[in-house]
Amino acid sequence: MTDHAEEQRNELEAIESIYADSFTVLSENPTVFTVTVTSDIGEHGKIVEATLKFTYTEKYPDESPLVEIYSQENLEDRDVEELLLLLEKEAEANLGMVMIFTLVTAVQERLNEIVDLMKNRREEEKRQKEKEAEEAEKVAFHGTIVTIENFLAWKARFDLDMAELRRKRQKEEEQSGKPKVTGKQLFETDHNLDTSDIQFLEDAGNSVEVDESLFQEIEDLDLEEDDPDFAPLEIGSDDD
Repeated sequence: MTDHAEEQRNELEAIESIYADSFTVLSENPTVFTVTVTSDIGEHGKIVEATLKFTYTEKYPDESPLVEIYSQENLEDRDVEELLLLLEKEAEANLGMVMIFTLVTAVQERLNEIVDLMKNRREEEKRQKEKEAEEAEKVAFHGTIVTIENFLAWKARFDLDMAELRRKRQKEEEQSGKPKVTGKQLFETDHNLDTSDIQFLEDAGNSVEVDESLFQEIEDLDLEEDDPDFAPLEIGSDDD
C-alpha cells in the first residue's frame, strides 16, 4: 500500500533543498507551498517570472496536485494560459510519481522560450513598422494612382465646390445691387472709352501724331466691289 504522506514529505524536503532561494511553505495541513521560476536573462536584461503554487491532495502522487500561477512578471495573459495547460498536461503524464521537480522544470523551459519569443515579437513589430513607413513614403512620393473611380469621386467634389462658389458670387452681386457688366457692355454704355487712351496721353503732355504713310490709299486696297456692304469713300469729291 502506498504511503502518500511519506512520499509527500520526502519530496518536499528535496524541493526545499533544490529551490532553497525560491521555495516558501504557505501551509502544512494541507501542504501548500510556492516555487518561483525565473527565465534566463533575455534582450536588454529582461526576464519573465512565474511563482507556482502547489497544494498536495490526500492521494498525491496518485492524483495530480492542485497548481495555480500565484504571481507573475512580464507575462501576457496568453502566456499564463499556456503555462497552466502545460502544467495540466505534464501532471497527467506523470501520475503515480512525485512530479513537482518535473513540473517546475517544464515551466522553466517554457519561460526561456517565452523570452526568445518576446525578442522575436519585438523584431517583427520593428520590421512591420519599418514596412509601414516605407509604404507611406512611397505613397507620399508617387501620389495616389488615378483610377476611374477616384477620378469620378474627385470630379463630383470639384463640381459641388464650383457650384457653391458660383452661388456665393451670385448672392454677393445681388446683395450689392451691382450686376456684373461685360467689357462690351462697358463700351456700349460709355462712349468716352473710345478715346480714353488718346485723352490719357494728351493729359500726360504727349501729342498724338499719326503717320499717314503707314496706311494705304483707299483706291489701292483690293476690295471686292461685289460685296453688298462695300461702300468706298469718294476721295476728292465735291461733297468734301
